[in-house]
Formats: sequence, structure tokens, C-alpha cells
Amino acid sequence: MQTGSMEYHKLHQIHAEGNFVLTVCEGKFGKGEATSFYDLFRIAEDKIVEHWDVIETIAPQSEWKNTNGKF
Repeated sequence: MQTGSMEYHKLHQIHAEGNFVLTVCEGKFGKGEATSFYDLFRIAEDKIVEHWDVIETIAPQSEWKNTNGKF
């Protein structure tokens, strides 16, 4: 488990269907490494009632397996 600050720098996508919302962002986490944040929220009665996330360090471009990138 990483610890430290979490910084959101750019919102790439927002997807919503029914009572679920997915956000795809990038920023920095822990030791300041470039990181992707995928957050899934379930909304009920205008409030977030559940939240799931995936947080992953973004590899340097020299290590990418393709040119698509993370976003």
C-alpha cells in the first residue's frame, strides 16, 4: 500500500450510466510519481454511497508496450 499525498492534475474522461459514474484522471501519488486514477462511484439520493478505485503508476514512455498511452 502506498502512502502519501494524492494530487489530481487532469480529468481525462467522465462516464455515467444509471447510478454509476466513472472518472479517469491523472496526477501524482505517494512519492510524486505520475499516476492514473480510475474512480467508480455509485450514487443514491444525490450522494456517493459506494466508491471503488484503481490507482496505478504510469510507466515512463520508454517502457510502453504500444503508443496508445494510459489515456
